[in-house]
Amino acid sequence: MSLVVCIVAISPMRRESNHRSEMVTQLLLGEFAEVLGETKDFIQVRGLYDGYEGWCQRNQLVQVEKEIVTTRYINAATDTVYINDTPCRISIGTPLFWGGTRLGNYAIEYKEAAMVDATGNAFNKENIFYLTNQYLNTPYLWGGKSIFGIDCSGFTQQVYKLLNKHLPRDAWQQAELGEVVGFLQEVQCGDLAFFDNEEGRITHVGIMLNTEEIIHAAGRVRIDKIDNQGIINSNTGERTHRLRIVKRYA
Repeated sequence: MSLVVCIVAISPMRRESNHRSEMVTQLLLGEFAEVLGETKDFIQVRGLYDGYEGWCQRNQLVQVEKEIVTTRYINAATDTVYINDTPCRISIGTPLFWGGTRLGNYAIEYKEAAMVDATGNAFNKENIFYLTNQYLNTPYLWGGKSIFGIDCSGFTQQVYKLLNKHLPRDAWQQAELGEVVGFLQEVQCGDLAFFDNEEGRITHVGIMLNTEEIIHAAGRVRIDKIDNQGIINSNTGERTHRLRIVKRYA
C-alpha cells in the first residue's frame, strides 16, 4: 500500500481531480492517506482515519513509507508549528507527533504547541464544553473540518476525535452508530442529535449540551434551542431543523 501524508495546514479533498470540483472533506497537517490513483496535479486518496475518498493536490502531500500513529492533537482553536523552520498556523484537531517528526523531506516541530492526548481526555461535560467552545463562530464550510471552516458532521467528528471516540465522516454514517436515546428529557451532554429532510434523509447533526441546547454548524458554529420537534434559532426564533433521532456513544 502506497501512503502519503498532508504537509500543509489543510489540504482540500475534492470529488474529482480539478480545482473546481466539490470539496468533500479535508486532510489536516500530519494526516495519512492511501494512494488510489494519480494524475499530473492530483492524487486520489483514501484517508486512513475515516476511509473517505477524494482527490488532493499533489504538492500538498508527500509520500511516506508508513503511517505514524498518534493520539495527540492540537487542542487550542489555532496554534503554530514549524515546517522546515517556517511558521504554519494550524487548527484544533491537527495531529501532533511527540518531539516533532519528519514527513518526507519536511521537518515538523511543535515547540510550545498546546496539546492533548485523546486517550486521557475524559468524555465529560467539562471537556465537551471546552472543546465545542473552541469552534464557536467558525464559519460553515461544506467539507470543512477545521477552525477555518467546518460542516456539521466535520464538527462532531473532530470533537469526538479529541475525546478518543471514533466517528465516520458523514452525518448519515454517524447516525447508524450508537444507542438510541428515547426521550429528549433523557439527553446527556455529548449525545448527538440528527435531523432529516422532507425525504427522510439524515442531513444534519449537532452535539447536545443539555436537554434544551445544542451546538452545531449551521451558517456558523452556534448554540441554539432544541425541543421535541427540532432546532429553534436562538436569534430569530425560526425553526430550522427537524429532529429525527438522538444517539449516545458509550
